[in-house]
Amino acid sequence: MNVDRSGCAGVIGAGSFGTTVAKLLAYNTDVLLFTRSRNTMQHLNQHHENLGYPLSERIRATNSLEEVANTCNVIFPVVPSASFRNLMKQLGGLLEPRHILIHGTKGFDLTGVREKDETNAAISRDEVRTMSEVIIEESPVLRVGCLSGPNLAKEILEGQPTATVVASEFTEVIDIGQKLLSSGAFFVFGSHDLIGAELAGALKNVIALGSGYLNGKGMGKNIQSMLITRGLHEIVYFGKSLGARKEAFLGTAGIGDLIATATSEDSRNFTFGRMLGQGSTIEEAENSVDEVAEGVRTLKIAYRLSKYYNIKVPITEMLFKVIYAQFPFERALEYLMRYPYTTDVDFL
Repeated sequence: MNVDRSGCAGVIGAGSFGTTVAKLLAYNTDVLLFTRSRNTMQHLNQHHENLGYPLSERIRATNSLEEVANTCNVIFPVVPSASFRNLMKQLGGLLEPRHILIHGTKGFDLTGVREKDETNAAISRDEVRTMSEVIIEESPVLRVGCLSGPNLAKEILEGQPTATVVASEFTEVIDIGQKLLSSGAFFVFGSHDLIGAELAGALKNVIALGSGYLNGKGMGKNIQSMLITRGLHEIVYFGKSLGARKEAFLGTAGIGDLIATATSEDSRNFTFGRMLGQGSTIEEAENSVDEVAEGVRTLKIAYRLSKYYNIKVPITEMLFKVIYAQFPFERALEYLMRYPYTTDVDFL
């Protein structure tokens, strides 16, 4: 059967950010939004709203991945990183090289069973995948991109203005992403540094987690600004070690996203960190939030990568020890305050 796919874009994942992407797309095209929940599908199609936000009638929900693949040439997967490979295993066989995938997931995938290794042994880049790499490994799709930047879902759903980055090695993907997502309140930059945008989007969540932790401990803006500034240094060091250019971390997908995520109460990672700082356990914090805070998982992966590459990342190291090894917060803060930074800016 020949299907006209020119006027429809697909979104996989009906959480807050998936719903946000669907809303943005609906300004320019019809949207097919995949959800596994039959109740969510029926409610959205009957009432044209999700998570309490009204949605355009151009958005239709489905619980069929096959329908998304058959109906849409351009698909935006927006699911947690820990679930991303399983999704692509299910979706990959339904896709063809003609498809374009632009993911909105800010995290990492671990190969094999190493994620369950409680020794927190060092891991190399060979054992870590970005979401674009997972897409390529699990499907015949060649044209891949990512959506990254200061994308706090609540603000966008409320219609507040912001900007984002569509990154891809293919100019065609960038052009299509800009055409589909741009609106009066949403500006879309383009970048050919796909790995840089993905690393920036994932690693800033670690700093946002730490910023929230400081807030939960009653710390003020001075120490928060220091953490964010030095955290940017660590993100750049990580990125360069993992194959990205430093410029990727100095733009909208880097420092722009870092500032938004590490300072806003609408940020899941900031809120999660604040709960930990106030004394909640990881399990208690997870049970209190509606969606995944990617920074918790990314922190463990970043810590293990830093051990392998011997990267000097004191914030990541101290945050890991405080959250996962019961290291006293006061000692960690003292260590960071006394850490022998030699110069203020040393990565330009």
